[in-house]
Amino acid sequence: MKICIYGAGAIGGYVGAMLSRAGADVSLIARGPHLAAIRENGLRLKSAEDDFTVHPRATDDPSELGPQDYVLLTLKAHGVRAVADAMQPLLGPDTAVVTAQNGMPWWYFHGLEGKYAGQRLVSADPGNELWDKIGPERVIGSVVWQAAEVPEPGVVQLGYGERLSLGEPDGSKSDRIQALSSALVNAGVKAPIRPNIRNEIWVKLWGNLSFNPVSALTGATLVDMAQDAGVGSVIHTMMTEAKAVGEALDVRFPMTVEKRITSAEKVGAHKTSMLQDLEGGRTMEIEPIIGTVSELGRITGIPTPIIDTVYHLTVLRAKQAGCYTA
Repeated sequence: MKICIYGAGAIGGYVGAMLSRAGADVSLIARGPHLAAIRENGLRLKSAEDDFTVHPRATDDPSELGPQDYVLLTLKAHGVRAVADAMQPLLGPDTAVVTAQNGMPWWYFHGLEGKYAGQRLVSADPGNELWDKIGPERVIGSVVWQAAEVPEPGVVQLGYGERLSLGEPDGSKSDRIQALSSALVNAGVKAPIRPNIRNEIWVKLWGNLSFNPVSALTGATLVDMAQDAGVGSVIHTMMTEAKAVGEALDVRFPMTVEKRITSAEKVGAHKTSMLQDLEGGRTMEIEPIIGTVSELGRITGIPTPIIDTVYHLTVLRAKQAGCYTA
């Protein structure tokens, strides 16, 4: 089984290091100083329980690796569009592609039956580029619950979390997803197979679509937003609107809005990824995280006035900072 981690930064580096230590045939695609450090010194993974270094094959040229059994895309959503052409040498006739991005995935309607069958998410895949170049039939969905960072080139620090949920778009327990889950579990990564991965996608997105853009507008941490009465009310309304959209798509939410807000508050003085990107001058994941929910509101006919307002404010904030890509 050949596995390529495309985007071996924080999360990709964590998964790649765990697989490599377990003896899997894993290769990493990275770039810049991080790639140079991995080539020279190996990839070091640090956590509360572990501190080890592995030496997997690492490159910035996918054509060196050839077709893979699995490609784990651990880039940000806009980064996937940027590498859609470059990743083609990795795609054989049976290659599965695991999408591990924040937000609503571009393949969301693939494998769904009913009134929304055949829909496309324009905000997640402008021009159907990923649909055409990767193909939804290759996709295995995933939800990343780990938090990690790259404190210095060649080093990944795992903060918390150990679950990487997997799910076929059609809900099946296919041979390919079972094989991948087994490989990850054997490597020490919890990788449960979900019969409806979209439910879990929504649970994670539920918090991201509200806290992330509001943090970019206010500069506040999770606990500060949750404990501010006015801001907390905005977040509560956004999550209530999103819940109505999700339920129109037959999504089941396992908790109340109040409990989801409380769980975010317990994380404490944490800056969201969107705020970190804004402060770092990097492209913000606005379209997959909030733009898609606004679009799904239009598709389902569910009003999302507060989500739409925050979306437009965040887009302008990002544009002013040079951090927006459609």
